[in-house]
Amino acid sequence: MQSNDHTHGQNRQELAYLPVPFPKAPPKELRFAALHAWWDTAWEEDGVLHNMWADILSAPGAGLRHMAPWIRAVLMTAGVSFAVLMAQAAGEVLLDALHQLLTAVPTVQVGVDTSSGVAAVVDQPVRTYIAQHSAGLPVEASTVYTLWLLTGLVGLVLGYLSRNNGVRALWAAHGAATVGMVGTATPDASRAVAVGLAVLAWASLSAFALRGLTLRRRVGYPARPAVTAARPEVYVYVTTPAAPAD
Repeated sequence: MQSNDHTHGQNRQELAYLPVPFPKAPPKELRFAALHAWWDTAWEEDGVLHNMWADILSAPGAGLRHMAPWIRAVLMTAGVSFAVLMAQAAGEVLLDALHQLLTAVPTVQVGVDTSSGVAAVVDQPVRTYIAQHSAGLPVEASTVYTLWLLTGLVGLVLGYLSRNNGVRALWAAHGAATVGMVGTATPDASRAVAVGLAVLAWASLSAFALRGLTLRRRVGYPARPAVTAARPEVYVYVTTPAAPAD
């Protein structure tokens, strides 16, 4: 009897240390449940995404004028952004090309024979003059020489195409500066001939750069009198007196 009681008490003591079951936690809500709900609602009929997709499908048939305003705004923003990027890229390419053009020309030195023929009469004195008088400048003499060539080319081409007085003044100043450099850098024995050839070359090219320029003064014609439309028809309203009553 004692052993049975001991065994029963031991079993009761072991049962006292059994793990107690915890209550199950409620199921967690799905992540992004609100986002999923909004997505489903937006694609329903008259939803935001449903209407936007309908606008996109109808845009090709509606044309630029009648398509949805938000699509026009997106297209305009994309077009302006593309134009800005293209302009920036083109500007960088032009600046790089201009930099290479200004720095890749041959070195300008005093008395260097870089040309031959009649062109050398004007070109060599200009190179010599630029080399002698550009020592203290922050740019190379070759850059100054290239700018001189570009200025003459721009004045010649734009003067022929645009007939602008400002461009013509640029061409005239370029010719005067060229003749002055030729007269200064040419030796005394041949200075008169060199200046004469420079003037003749500039005058020949001026036939294109100064095309359409005239020194005649425009005569102002009197203004034409205003023409009034003649209307011969005249309407006269005559009122007849009422006949006396009998």
